[in-house]
Amino acid sequence: MDEVIGLFATPFMRLPGALDAPLVKALVEHFSARAAVENNSSAQLSHTRMLKPSDSPLLVAVAERVTPRLADFGALLFGERLGWSLKEMWVNVLAQGGRQAMHNHANSFISGVVYLTPTHPDARTVFMKAPGGTDFSFKNDHEGSRTGPYNADKWISPQPEPGDLVLFPSYLMHAVPPNPGEQRITLAFNAIPTRLDSWGYRIGFTG
Repeated sequence: MDEVIGLFATPFMRLPGALDAPLVKALVEHFSARAAVENNSSAQLSHTRMLKPSDSPLLVAVAERVTPRLADFGALLFGERLGWSLKEMWVNVLAQGGRQAMHNHANSFISGVVYLTPTHPDARTVFMKAPGGTDFSFKNDHEGSRTGPYNADKWISPQPEPGDLVLFPSYLMHAVPPNPGEQRITLAFNAIPTRLDSWGYRIGFTG
């Protein structure tokens, strides 16, 4: 019997309702006015400074809920439940018309986004294949071709609700299209494991 096997899958973990409504409301009220750092690519997008859980009791509460899920997701990436820490956190405020350019997150292993306000369907986070190098490439892309999981260049994440959390490998390219809706507020973060061990060669991380 013919069989198609998807090799070397990239994990993406979606955790609906990871933060309860009172915590989400408090995060929006406390941090939305503190997003004063302008984005390089969009005048309608601003961020807070980089934060650590110790900067606010609200972030401590976030860390308490998120950190166990990092261990779950990390086990998918590395085949072992490791200790994890939130290296940095920041709040994004995306006004109508704003967008986030394609990027990934350096110097980390797991990245995540907590959605704090409703998201317009057209402003869902989009994940992309990494751009190619300098080699020539060929595509079969026209009105008669069909896009599937093995030839797609991008994937639009499911419609989120306030309090939802998503986790993904930090190398994964992602972006937010122009936002046609109301203000969109998210809490993003990067995480690192305590250590990695490759047959006795150990490297530790602190942040």
